[in-house]
Amino acid sequence: MFIQTEETPNPATLKFLPGREVLSVGTADFPNPQTGGGSPRARRLFAIDDVAAVFLGSDFITVTKIANADWQIMKPAVLGAIMEHFTSGDPVMSEATGPAHAKAAEGDDEVVSQIIELLDTRVRPAVAMDGGDIVFHGFEDGVVYLHMQGACAGCPSSSATLKMGIENMLRHYIPEVREVQPVV
Repeated sequence: MFIQTEETPNPATLKFLPGREVLSVGTADFPNPQTGGGSPRARRLFAIDDVAAVFLGSDFITVTKIANADWQIMKPAVLGAIMEHFTSGDPVMSEATGPAHAKAAEGDDEVVSQIIELLDTRVRPAVAMDGGDIVFHGFEDGVVYLHMQGACAGCPSSSATLKMGIENMLRHYIPEVREVQPVV
């Protein structure tokens, strides 16, 4: 098995591409070791010193390290844990993941549907290329609330992506949208 790695815009996060399916439906975000319990793969990665977060996409895994850790030292252990998981036959998830996006509030169905459609077709594929995901959390008084995951969480350029990229696009297509705010 050959696993490729790619740098992401977030210097604390590497993207690992095993060349096969990682997660069959949706994504799974484990922003800290305490959240990895539902995934044998995430637990295996969190067992490595200095792993701060794990994110699973359809065909990739992103791993975020703690601030002062060195990728040169960590990378072999991460590659080994990923390979070990694939050969073990263990499931990726031991419990089902929830829906990617929050439900629409009553009365906002049409606008929220448009927002989610644009996020799913134009934003999420681009964000996945950088090793992350973006999740809709709500729409209230013209403000779209989004949560960045994976390599995008804590990325130095995430606020620029939200404001200059996503906000401008949503405002262009949906006049009801005034701004985009991150949810932490």
